[in-house]
Amino acid sequence: MTLQISLRVSIIVATTFFILGFLIYSFNIGENHVQAQSAAFDNKTLYVTGSASTQTKPDKITMSLGVETTNTKAKSALVANSELMDKIVNALKIAGIKENETSTSSFTITPNRDYSIDKSQGKLIGFTVRNSIMINSENVNNASDWIDIAVSSGANNVDSIYFSISDQKLDEIKKQLIKQAISNARAKADVAASELGLKVVGVRTINIDQATPIFNGPTSYALESFKNEPSAASPPILTGEQQISMNVNVVFLMGE
Repeated sequence: MTLQISLRVSIIVATTFFILGFLIYSFNIGENHVQAQSAAFDNKTLYVTGSASTQTKPDKITMSLGVETTNTKAKSALVANSELMDKIVNALKIAGIKENETSTSSFTITPNRDYSIDKSQGKLIGFTVRNSIMINSENVNNASDWIDIAVSSGANNVDSIYFSISDQKLDEIKKQLIKQAISNARAKADVAASELGLKVVGVRTINIDQATPIFNGPTSYALESFKNEPSAASPPILTGEQQISMNVNVVFLMGE
């Protein structure tokens, strides 16, 4: 009988401690949750976009030029084209273009057909060979001279001239624009917080967008005038300036 009473007392005591422990645990969780909610409400935030931009001169030029030859025989058209292209490349090297700055951009051999003679398939009357090279250089001010040299050596196509900004220069500009954009965002946040009777006390998040260069795009130059007047001077090639923009998105913390 005594053993049964002791067992019942032990069970009651254990149950009581379990219930008390559960209540204390639940209270602590609830209190922490309330504190977390209160902290969340205390952290007032302000989302601001800062921006910065600059104008800069390109430091790279990409130019495509080539030779087009036609003959009744494919081999003859090819030989003539190769001789002219070799002459052009050698002349450009003498003018200062490095070997690693030139590469073949396109090469085609196209049959020419006269459909007035044979309307179904066209009569084969010859072949046209087109060979173009690409020049990539940092000598952005030499474009006009290179065109003169290429044309006088036999080039009859200048497909495009494209100015751009090198990766190294773009990285340097981006670093400066990030600083300016963040300063711009902070200035906006200070004005907004002041009007609300608050002040900026910290930063929650910041996202940096990619720099956005605005290019002029490829510039095409027709060489009909050079074909008719080989002694004509090449047109002036102006690099101009390109705009680079940077945005940062910042979430500021505000307080009293």
